[in-house]
Amino acid sequence: MTTTTSPARTRSIRPLIAILLVCLAPVAFALLAYYVPALGLRPESRTHYGQLIEPQRPIPGDLALRDEQGRPYDLNQLKGQWLLISSGPGACPESCVRGLFVLRNSHASQGKEVDRLERVWFITDDAPAAPVVDEAYTGTHILRADPARLAAWLAPDATDPAAELARGLWIVDPLGHLMMRFPDAQQPEAVRDDIRTLLKNSRIG
Repeated sequence: MTTTTSPARTRSIRPLIAILLVCLAPVAFALLAYYVPALGLRPESRTHYGQLIEPQRPIPGDLALRDEQGRPYDLNQLKGQWLLISSGPGACPESCVRGLFVLRNSHASQGKEVDRLERVWFITDDAPAAPVVDEAYTGTHILRADPARLAAWLAPDATDPAAELARGLWIVDPLGHLMMRFPDAQQPEAVRDDIRTLLKNSRIG
């Protein structure tokens, strides 16, 4: 009795090719995303709204600040805290109110980190402080400042120092260094998020 053996069936290599393609697809996608940004595959990196100040500028000793009672005030006594700063005329027009609103909300939204922050509003003229400030922004340090001296610290390169003081927002670190500037208060969420990032990554204050 003779037995016959059937010829071996040829295996298809298609499954192997499919497995290789599945394994290589993430690598190919990553390479395309990195080396061909025009394809739009690379996730956008987050950019900070605030502008870092380089070199950082310490609190000047000649700001000649005065508190609401007219007494001399040294800003250095707030060292150890992060300072959120805005400024403007005593009448506090809409741009001033918006800046104070952004600082207050940025301050209040920091959760357990809120005690690391202090808010400061510099009045840049001789007008009385607007009642809205005392009513709505309790807890803000209200200090009267000479605008020329203040601009020399906050905005030394500004072509229009008065306008810069009226619309800008600034941050001073706990060591007393002016270290970040926000161009205006038009993006409150971005200001809030930048402050949150600073507090999260900082081990001082």
